[in-house]
Amino acid sequence: MSSPDPLPFDLRVLVEDAEKVIRPVGAYLLSQRVSESDIEVKSLNSLVSHVDKTAEAELVSGLSALVPEAGFLAEEGTAGDVNQARFRWVIDPLDGTTNLIHGLPVFCVSVALVDGDTPILGVVFDPNRDECFTAWKNGGAHLNGERIHCSSKEALSDALIATGFPHWDFERMPEYLEALTGFAKGSRGLRRMGSAAIDLAYVACGRFDAFFEYSLQPWDIAAGLILVSEAGGSTSGFMGQTEPGFMLSGKEVLAASQGVFAESSEVIRSAFG
Repeated sequence: MSSPDPLPFDLRVLVEDAEKVIRPVGAYLLSQRVSESDIEVKSLNSLVSHVDKTAEAELVSGLSALVPEAGFLAEEGTAGDVNQARFRWVIDPLDGTTNLIHGLPVFCVSVALVDGDTPILGVVFDPNRDECFTAWKNGGAHLNGERIHCSSKEALSDALIATGFPHWDFERMPEYLEALTGFAKGSRGLRRMGSAAIDLAYVACGRFDAFFEYSLQPWDIAAGLILVSEAGGSTSGFMGQTEPGFMLSGKEVLAASQGVFAESSEVIRSAFG
């Protein structure tokens, strides 16, 4: 849980400084071409390359200077085991590695600062579209400096839903397919981008009305959670869990605008309950 102690920094200023660190990393991602010989397989369908590792090292270096007392929870482990501090940067240097490898221009840099298990700052930078989504606690959500909000749709039948296909954990595949069927029949359509951070950012700015996925990691969703929250949306686990530790785990997430959250929850509960 978040400490009641006051924050030792100005979140608005910190977001601006973090963006200055993150944007050059996004530009680096755009400049790289990855061949099959560059790829390492961490586990089933979990890929990494020198691009991920170099980008993460740059993020760790730059962000360390902004909040020296903060630890890190980073996908590629560049910062080592330093994630026991009150404040931690939760970073994914390249969310959408498989897309990058296949030449699909849907990937981003995702960075969050958490206080305990609660995200208090989030940045998702999509270098392909030069779109930088930012949010900080009680400061709202923004896209390239302009305030954004979740959609105003009131019915699931008018909604566009995003998801991520299971790619290594198939134990809940029957339930997932049932939920997929429910949304396919009950909504305007479904999309799969291949980057949970972008999916959540798109919920925050109203391009998607809801997003659901399971078996994610903290670095996939930490920034997106605060983006959706500060944009006026709701997030929970599939059975309605909202505890910060559970949400940050990435075990499962449903994020939606206020108008379609209840109906989306009904579809998810029917399938996974």
